[in-house]
Amino acid sequence: MKQVLVETQLFTPKSNLLTEGNLSERGNPMVEGILATVEVKNGNGRYYSEHIWKREIDKYMESVEQKRALGELDHPESSVINLKNVSHNITKIWWDGDNINGKIEILPTPSGNILKALIESGISVGVSSRGMGSLEEKGGMLEVQDDFELLCFDFVSTPSNPGSWMRPASKSLREGVEMFVEDYTEVNNIIREILCSNGTCPLP
Repeated sequence: MKQVLVETQLFTPKSNLLTEGNLSERGNPMVEGILATVEVKNGNGRYYSEHIWKREIDKYMESVEQKRALGELDHPESSVINLKNVSHNITKIWWDGDNINGKIEILPTPSGNILKALIESGISVGVSSRGMGSLEEKGGMLEVQDDFELLCFDFVSTPSNPGSWMRPASKSLREGVEMFVEDYTEVNNIIREILCSNGTCPLP
């Protein structure tokens, strides 16, 4: 039986978010890094074969080329991408060994502005695939079956796939140091500032 399958990893950008050369043609910040790694057992105990990922990335390239490879901030329990929660668009995908890399434009939407503010403030986030498929237990892990269908890549807070955290992209922050947040006061303050910036505040 098919179910929603989400896999998350630390997304480490290979470019600086704040430099002019890393802006899209619309002036939006761009980041790039690893989206997924094939043939490894992830934190959810699941295993994806290289065959499945190559097939699904080939299909997903159509969405990339048509500028509709959208993703949300946080994973909904849904197979539908909710436009009001969209934070980014993937503009390019390529393979590097067992890694699937992507170039991502952070959009000036409410969720995109929150994502950008979190990254610039030194908050580590992860990138996570969302798809539909069934599982079969083999050798102590859950093997994703051939009916898997990739839906999108979202940004989230908790990783399940090794190597997919996003480190802060600002040069003003400590380079090469992964930051993990246990006190969410700063995160809440950033979100409040964004939501209340137009003079009215929906938060108590």
